[in-house]
Order: sequence, then structure tokens, then C-alpha cells
Amino acid sequence: MKDTQHQSLLHSHYPEQVQHRLRNKPGSSPVGDAVLGGIDGCVTTFAVVAGAYGAGFPALVALVLGFANLLADGFSMAVSNYESERAQQEYIESIRRTEAMHIDKVPEGESEEVRQIFAAKGFEGPVLEEIVATITRDREVWINTMLTEEYGLQSAPANPWRAALTTLLAFIVVGMIPLLPLLVPALSASQQFLFSSVLAAVMFLAVGMLKSVVLARPVLRSGLQTLATGGTAAALAFGAGALLRSVFGIDAL
Repeated sequence: MKDTQHQSLLHSHYPEQVQHRLRNKPGSSPVGDAVLGGIDGCVTTFAVVAGAYGAGFPALVALVLGFANLLADGFSMAVSNYESERAQQEYIESIRRTEAMHIDKVPEGESEEVRQIFAAKGFEGPVLEEIVATITRDREVWINTMLTEEYGLQSAPANPWRAALTTLLAFIVVGMIPLLPLLVPALSASQQFLFSSVLAAVMFLAVGMLKSVVLARPVLRSGLQTLATGGTAAALAFGAGALLRSVFGIDAL
């Protein structure tokens, strides 16, 4: 297995493969937005279920509150993600305009910035001057170099609409899962909560394992960490519901 992986890694670094990969740079991955929406959606709805069960409320109350939160919070989160990505996009464009203006008005100063940036990387002498000359020969390359090297920004930010829609879809799809047992009236309240807990645990584990794709971390460990986080949030909601039920003397309906 390791030999196969090694061969695959070697093949992906052949000159023609590297050239193809650099010419066809992938856009920003939607996995991060899906993970964000999925985790938040599952936490949101299962926290409602756990809190309602802890407080002794009937399944209908948890169902109404769960779906209300699912739509409202999902929309709010999608809008927030859109605004965040849009702000980042506008910021990059403003920096791009600023650098273009600086290149037009003080090209010598901007060339010196490029020189010092690459000198700090260890280049010197004729090699350094050749790098500076090559970069400053192409205006677009020059601007993109300043974006990445001076400001640490990506020249191609994420698409705000895609980020928002991915977040919303993941939030609703994953967040709906813990509510499904509440739609089965034949189950008792404890059975509904048990099945909801199992489904939520599966979702937390699955989304956490998907998160490992983004973070390049061990799949099972990432899944278990997300499961622990979601489980803690649900436990807090259940405890809050049970505590308030005791404090206010709420009778199970």
C-alpha cells in the first residue's frame, strides 16, 4: 500500500504533471464551507432537541423550535459567510488597485520592495536582480507578487455566492437529520431522543471525518474530535433544560 502511495506521489511530481497542476490551479475548496455549515446545523438542531427533552417539553415543541432555528440560523449563517467572503474579495481588490497605483507612480520604490522581499529569502547578486527584473517586467505578475508576498493574500479569493449556498445547504441537510425521529409519533419521547442522539452522533462523526480533507489530519481522530465537541454542546443544552425545568418547576407536557 505504501509503495503504491509512493509511486502515485512520484507520478504527481513529474515535470508534465507539475506543469499541468500549476496551469490549472484549483479554486478554493467548498469543503470548508460545507464542514462549517454541517457542524453548526447539527449543533443547532440537536441542542434544541436535547434542551427540550431535558426540560420535559413534548416532541412537537422541539420539532417547531428545531425547524425554526434550522431556517433562521441557516439563512443567517449563509449571509454572514457571504458578507465575510465578499469583504475579503473587496479588500483584495482595493489592495490590487493600490499596488497598481504605486507601480504607476513610484515604480522604483515598488521594485525595491520586490528586491527586499526576495533578498530576505536568501537571493542576492545577479540572481536577485534577474528575479526583480523578471517580476517587474509583467505588470500582472508584479501586482500578484505584491499581493501574496507583501500582504499574504490570495490573488483569487473564494466566490461569495458559492460559499453562502454551500454553507446554507450543508446547514439544512445535516441539521435536519436529528429532527427526523421527532416526526415518528409511534416512538416514545425517550426513544425519539435516543434515535436523535444516535443520528446526531453519526453526523458529527461524518462531518468531522470530512473536515480531515481540509486539514489533512487523521480521519478518525478528526471525526472523534468533532463528535466530542458536538456532544459537549448537546450535553450543555440538555443540562440547561433540566436545570431550568427544576428551577421553574416545569411539568412534562
